[in-house]
Amino acid sequence: MNKKTIIVGGVAGGASAAARLRRLDEKAEIIMFERGEYISFANCGLPYFIGGVIQERDALLVQTVEGMSEKFNMDIRIFSEVISIQPSEKKVTIKNLKTNETYEESYDTLVLSPGANPIKPPIPGINEATNLFTLRTIPDTDAIKEYIESKNVKSATVIGGGFIGIEMAENLHHIGLDVTIVEMAEQIMSPIDFEMASMLHGHIRSKKVNLILNDGVKSFQNKGRQIELSSGTVIGTDLIIFAIGVSPESSLAKDAGLKLGERRGIKVNEYLQTSDPNIYAIGDAIEVTDYVSGKPAMIPLAGPANKQGRIVANNICGEKEKFSGTMGTSVAKVFDMTVSATGNNEKLLKRFNTSYEVLHIHPGSHAGYYPGAFPISIKILFNKETSKILGAQAIGFTGVEKRIDVIATAMKGNLKITDLADLELSYAPPFSSAKDPVNMLGFYADNILKGKVTTFQWHEIDELVKNNEFLLDVRDDIEVQLGTIQNSINIPLAELRKRLKELPKDKTIYVFCQVGIRGYLAARILTQNGYKVENLDGGYKTHQCVNSGADGFDCITPVDDSGVSVVKEPIKETSTKAHIILDACGLQCPGPIMKVFKNIETMNEGEILEISATDPGFATDIKAWCEKTGNTLIKNDFTGKAFTALIKKGSDVKEQNGSSAKNNSTIVVFSQDLDKALASFIIASGAASMGKDVTLFFTFWGLNVLRKKKGKKVKKDLLENMFGFMMPKGTSKLPISNMNMGGMGSKMIQYVMNQKNVDSLDIMIKNALDVNVKLVACAMSMDIMGIKEEELIDGVEIGGVASYLAKAEDSSLNLFI
Repeated sequence: MNKKTIIVGGVAGGASAAARLRRLDEKAEIIMFERGEYISFANCGLPYFIGGVIQERDALLVQTVEGMSEKFNMDIRIFSEVISIQPSEKKVTIKNLKTNETYEESYDTLVLSPGANPIKPPIPGINEATNLFTLRTIPDTDAIKEYIESKNVKSATVIGGGFIGIEMAENLHHIGLDVTIVEMAEQIMSPIDFEMASMLHGHIRSKKVNLILNDGVKSFQNKGRQIELSSGTVIGTDLIIFAIGVSPESSLAKDAGLKLGERRGIKVNEYLQTSDPNIYAIGDAIEVTDYVSGKPAMIPLAGPANKQGRIVANNICGEKEKFSGTMGTSVAKVFDMTVSATGNNEKLLKRFNTSYEVLHIHPGSHAGYYPGAFPISIKILFNKETSKILGAQAIGFTGVEKRIDVIATAMKGNLKITDLADLELSYAPPFSSAKDPVNMLGFYADNILKGKVTTFQWHEIDELVKNNEFLLDVRDDIEVQLGTIQNSINIPLAELRKRLKELPKDKTIYVFCQVGIRGYLAARILTQNGYKVENLDGGYKTHQCVNSGADGFDCITPVDDSGVSVVKEPIKETSTKAHIILDACGLQCPGPIMKVFKNIETMNEGEILEISATDPGFATDIKAWCEKTGNTLIKNDFTGKAFTALIKKGSDVKEQNGSSAKNNSTIVVFSQDLDKALASFIIASGAASMGKDVTLFFTFWGLNVLRKKKGKKVKKDLLENMFGFMMPKGTSKLPISNMNMGGMGSKMIQYVMNQKNVDSLDIMIKNALDVNVKLVACAMSMDIMGIKEEELIDGVEIGGVASYLAKAEDSSLNLFI
């Protein structure tokens, strides 16, 4: 008698199992039940169909019912939901969703592939939001696409910064929508760590996508037209994509008495059998074993689901095969960048209390002398005692997933971190370098393990600065001008041997360069001369990624002479004819800037230089360099292959007498009073609407206007905590200057504003930011009053008095409120 196998659910796992079963057993009876209409489709392609990148809907259909039935001779029943399992009788009950008829089918073996459902927590207003969608199936895709086209959608808010959320944000941006991403955590893309994700944050914001971190959804209002966040911020939107994650669809298994894991995933053994040996389970619904830690995990990825389908079919047919677990190897496109990861990240290793060492490198994607080489930022984690590789992450523009795939293969083969140095990988200048980035990780780890160098991490810098430790910057002067670590001493590497006497031997010297290589060379020089040295892992670039501004492609934010971040829009292009054209592709910082400097020196006033570079840092470095040297940045963009800048020697700004030449407005906001803050933003928005460049400079009590209603906890001393406790947090807590009456006056004025349809202060702040009003918080006042940058609302720059005076000097309107 032929074996009868019933498969519940298609797509990656179920369809793979069915096809493999037929290939192994031509006589087996195979029945597949699918609740929806489509048995096998490209889940990962759905966002790209919505964004118009994939133009044909049929391209999403991997297998049709007719095609698979004919090709594999199996019974496929769509619109058929398995509503219960009777394990003792080896039967399932099915409901025909078209006719509502129910019936039973017996089985010899049952395979569960029900997948997972988008998480939708009971947030107030979520069920009334008519513009809110989740994305999991083709009908979901059709509904989103039809809504966008029929409702004339202009703006969209994506809730969640995972794979689906980010891919949807990119594709909605691609079709011209104004996109906001809201993520409750401090970063997007949870498989990678914070300092790596920070590179993506800047890149996303450079695309004019509003990225809001550390803020969750409190409620949906006006049928989803408004979203209130935990911080009190209110977002207006035409469309909501809710993508905070998925939960396993395990209720069918639970009701049948099958064992579930802590996170409701179906528990399976190494052969993918459930607690009932006649029932297998695969795909997003099951609890897998983390390959690195050996602990239970939920890792919903298409690749493992396909492999599980094949393994289950083998086991059903007597070809015993074990599923060894999942490493979580993944890759995603984030606008122009690629992010990829495998194994455990640092967050997981800390949670598991696993001993680990961290390495960061920033090599080129291929040989620097061949055009088109882009940097790749790679982080690898390993156990120092055993040299076991625990995980890796990489971000860049090209060649990213190739390196992670190599590392994932090495992990699967149980290679040690030092074995990476010996891997013989393919090389030709257009594709790699003679020392591949993966080899470099092996070399670096070997130096660490053999005691050639000791490293310190980016997150230790603040404490080192606070303790007045000796920080040595060995970069060239032109790099230091673009930003450095507070209180560091600069001695360029080329001068180090001649200036050793300037360095203390009674203190540890914490050395750093741009990406770590020159820092390592400096560390070797100093160590062999009797100094105690530690080198900043990943260099200044890794540190600055975390502290970067929201503009540009890279992590280095330009600074002025007082150390204040400077972000200015380039002057509009007036001429594209270049007198000198430079190719700096493949050069790492400061190579491109040095090329510009040397050539500008030989040019006449008004002549134009064009330069192309593949170092992402160049995009912001060249802005800062032009501003500091008095040259004009005409153009600064990314072509998809390189970052291109047009620079005119000299400045376009001509001195003029009288106020007619000044079109700026500056307002010093000293007061925390609600009524005065309202006046400040009304004036600021009005001035901005008249074409003025408006800056609001918040100092002392005025800083409270910018404080979040709720924010993550930050470390403070006793006095700072006392200040914070006594000061208002959030605009709704601000007092008014007269008749405050213990806060009643403030509540009354807010009530009247609401009754008169006057925008709240939160809305005024958002509107001001939308018309490019700059909000600057006084750094000195923040320090005195114990206010940290993390406590301020998004969109605020940190500045000093020098930045205010520079704006005020060029303003026709200066107010003090």
